[in-house]
Amino acid sequence: MDPYAFPPVAALLDGAHHVLLGLAGLLEPFIGVSSAAAAVVLVTLLVRVALIPVGVSQARAERTRARLAPRLAELRRRHGTDPERLQRETMALYTSQGASPFAGCLPMLVQAPVVGVIYALFILPTIAGHPNLLLEQQFVGVPLGSSLAGSIAAGTLTPASLAVFATVVASVALVGEVTRRVFRMPQEGPTDAAPASPLATPAARRLLGVLQFITAVIAVFVPLAAALYLLVTVAWTLGQRVLLRRAFPPEQG
Repeated sequence: MDPYAFPPVAALLDGAHHVLLGLAGLLEPFIGVSSAAAAVVLVTLLVRVALIPVGVSQARAERTRARLAPRLAELRRRHGTDPERLQRETMALYTSQGASPFAGCLPMLVQAPVVGVIYALFILPTIAGHPNLLLEQQFVGVPLGSSLAGSIAAGTLTPASLAVFATVVASVALVGEVTRRVFRMPQEGPTDAAPASPLATPAARRLLGVLQFITAVIAVFVPLAAALYLLVTVAWTLGQRVLLRRAFPPEQG
């Protein structure tokens, strides 16, 4: 069974299809043939604006985690030989402070359905039984429904489209590298001390360093419209984190 044909999903995609086409129509007098791409960027910005309260909560949680680092280290020393007890005590400490060690995951979880909808809108030839007009839209002469990997596989990649794809993918990777460098998480105290967050362990730091570039890899395979969404998202995230770090500097224990 085609999941996109499931009535609730089809209705959601149909509504999103009309919204994007409507926005593109409003923007066309100002943007021209790339109005659909501008509509995708506008939707991305609206989603990010809606998530600002989540970002503020995340910044506050990071301050709390930094303040709790000495107490977490003490829990590690006391219960290091009992992992289950250590986990319970750690979560109890976070709960008592109204914080979560995984607060940074919420923005990604919230955005996942939006990325999924945009992806579907630019790969399906028909939506809710009618032709998908978004597939006719372009960005700098490149169809928004095409991808770098797909164009290479089909043998349709031209120098002009390669330049567009390469610019978008390289920009995603560049923003990821800047984010990794600016927000590199240092070691918290001695090696036997508990980190301020499970995401600050050496293994987690290495994983997060890789994850910064996974988004760029994804941008190679998804439609250009979804790649633009990813680019705007990572750029917004970097700027927002810089501003929130200044507004909510880490607390010291």
